[in-house]
Amino acid sequence: MTYRALLQELLYAYGPCGQEDAVRDICLRELGPVADETWVDPAGNVVGLFRGGDGPAVRVMAHMDELSMLVKRIDPDGTLHLTPLGTMYPANFGLGPVAVLGRRETLCGVLALGSEHTTQESARIWRTKPDQGDKALDWPDVYVSTGRDADSLRQAGVGPGTRVCVERSKRTLVDIGDYLGSYFMDDRAAITALLDAARHVREPGALPGDVYLVFTTNEEIGGLGGTYASQALPGDLTVALEVGPTEPEYDTTVDGGPVVAYSDAVGVYDKPIADTLMTVADDLGLNPQAAVLGAFESDASHAKASGAAARSGLLCIPTLSTHGYEVIAPSAIPAISSVVAAFLQTAPAQ
Repeated sequence: MTYRALLQELLYAYGPCGQEDAVRDICLRELGPVADETWVDPAGNVVGLFRGGDGPAVRVMAHMDELSMLVKRIDPDGTLHLTPLGTMYPANFGLGPVAVLGRRETLCGVLALGSEHTTQESARIWRTKPDQGDKALDWPDVYVSTGRDADSLRQAGVGPGTRVCVERSKRTLVDIGDYLGSYFMDDRAAITALLDAARHVREPGALPGDVYLVFTTNEEIGGLGGTYASQALPGDLTVALEVGPTEPEYDTTVDGGPVVAYSDAVGVYDKPIADTLMTVADDLGLNPQAAVLGAFESDASHAKASGAAARSGLLCIPTLSTHGYEVIAPSAIPAISSVVAAFLQTAPAQ
């Protein structure tokens, strides 16, 4: 399977926080033939062990969950009211079709604001119009209609706590000039890169120490799966793979090389690890981009901040419009894969 085909399969798989089953199945299928051992831990993370020499163990992570929504309450007429799972607003995904993942049935609904052909009498809509109330669109302003009444929704297993995702029709890879666009490159592009790296580190004797590739749960709501795995698995070092913002404030560009973070909103990454990632990418001719990130968090920074990891690193796919409709260069995934493979073969934990 080409990396593009795998990426598309991952994008189509729904993976809201705490319900990453479809993505987990793909990761297990791809990891099984190349890892020495695979398992699912108590936090729901997929773990692949690649045995190496006597050196320190290293953990590399990419998260399976995606930005999504949670049903907060249901009106008697079946209207669903939502709260976000992860940091985003309705405008990040736009109004349109959503998948409501009921316990017994998955339903198609529409995320809606209501008619623009309204006056101040429709206060909820009026206040969000730029030429009227001029208030930013937020979750209390929108709702989901499924065409079902409350009783029918209950029969489908829909209620408070039901996950709601952007519907599959909006998750198709699109060629945008020389780039690729879709929702949820975060973190499906990084998963694709990590699975590709797994195929390059499987040769016996290639690794100085054991390597644990971890596909984590609940990253978007605090790095919960990655923190658990960092505490439970051997080793002192956790490295996260992510999408990385490409904005003038960070001096990063979508057509540049891999982004190596030296800090984010949670804490400072370990300089020797970041320096090694920069050197490895430089040696591969990939022109890495060093960055000091704000308003950004990762499995690795959460693990270090909580004391579950002694050291941390972050390697990112340069991405336009993170937490929105995300755009990457097609070469970015194999570039990150090659950096990960080379990094793991250079005894980075020494």
